[in-house]
Amino acid sequence: MSNEIKQYEEKMQKSITNLESDFGTIRAGRANPHVLDKITIDYYGTETPINQVGNITVPEARLIQIQPWDVSIIKEIEKAITTSDLGINPNTDGKIIRLVFPELTEERRKELTKDVKKKGEDCKVAIRNIRRDGMDKAKKMQKNSEITEDELSNIEANLQKITDKYVAEVDKAVENKNKDILSI
Repeated sequence: MSNEIKQYEEKMQKSITNLESDFGTIRAGRANPHVLDKITIDYYGTETPINQVGNITVPEARLIQIQPWDVSIIKEIEKAITTSDLGINPNTDGKIIRLVFPELTEERRKELTKDVKKKGEDCKVAIRNIRRDGMDKAKKMQKNSEITEDELSNIEANLQKITDKYVAEVDKAVENKNKDILSI
């Protein structure tokens, strides 16, 4: 069963990894190229992320530059950014697209912290569901006499310990992201 506990721990770790990648797409006070990760364009019939069709740089704290390798797709990139939930209008000179990130308002910062908290809560729910699946499986094994009652107690204690560890990681990640958003 220790292999299976490891399997549940890996699932919990994946939940944390997904949460952190979600947090990367939430923009804080400075420009972060990861806000473009989920924006795709139709590139010769294939939905392609913007970061795979050009160079993305951050020359200043609140500016992202996108230099497509194929200038014929500039309009396509502009359209994708405009229709996304990024809330920024791209500027272009025909070769390079510039995204200027305005200072976040206090109201927008508060909205973002609520969003971060919700994502954190969703992640905790996912982690607890993984724990529940593990405990249900262990109880079933004990009922079928595959493991003893003592082994069941050990498994439950181990699952609870790793659950507590990952829930604490979620809390820390939420706290750090909120600090990042609220810092001016």
